[in-house]
Amino acid sequence: MSATDIIDNPFAVFVIAVVTQAGAAFIGDRLRRKRQPLKKDEQNDLDTVLTATLTLLALIIGFSFSMAVSRYDQRKNYEEAEANAIGTEYIRADLLPAEDAAKVRELLKSYVDQRIAFYNRDRTASASAEAARVRGELWSSVARVASAQPNPVVGLGVSGMNDVFNTQADTQAAWLNRIPIAAWALMLLIAFFSNLLLGYRERSSGHLALVVLPVISSIAFFLIADIDSPSVGVISVVPQNLILTSEEMKAHR
Repeated sequence: MSATDIIDNPFAVFVIAVVTQAGAAFIGDRLRRKRQPLKKDEQNDLDTVLTATLTLLALIIGFSFSMAVSRYDQRKNYEEAEANAIGTEYIRADLLPAEDAAKVRELLKSYVDQRIAFYNRDRTASASAEAARVRGELWSSVARVASAQPNPVVGLGVSGMNDVFNTQADTQAAWLNRIPIAAWALMLLIAFFSNLLLGYRERSSGHLALVVLPVISSIAFFLIADIDSPSVGVISVVPQNLILTSEEMKAHR
């Protein structure tokens, strides 16, 4: 399993984060037990470093969460843009000759259903091939009319079809725009040393503190990975606008 496959799966991120951080905390606790108790000045210095490290970890998690949310919002905005472009082109089909207009409308109905399936995580090879076929037929339909009747009215239909394809490309780019693997690695590294220092610190609360921080921060990692991943997880972009557009197109006569 590659690093990309791991960050694409929020559940794998959670498990790795819990194991890594809990392991670091217990390693720190084991190291502390093997040496003499820290002096008061040494304990104060360790508390200062631990506080700074935990603060840095919190800031990194906050920034990563903000990055994930901005990408999630971008994917939602492009879903809305796709629905608007498809709906507009469906109306502009009236500018084409009757026979071509009817064919374009039927193809657009099939195309919007395929886009809904894409957002619902149906990305098999056969689904991709079918989507490519429909896009090719859509373009051939408007290009043939534009070649036969090169005028501004038909040009609106061609421009609308360009918008349909451009918004689909924007969506694809947004789905590939993810938090970099290097950022994940640095965040996990800081979390590792934070828990190592926490384990090394003198305490009177037993091992409870060694478990709470790894679990809490791992939940944050899970949430970030879930929001950032468009393919796997609990939180995803629901194609509400595309569904409404599909319903309106099917109700149109």
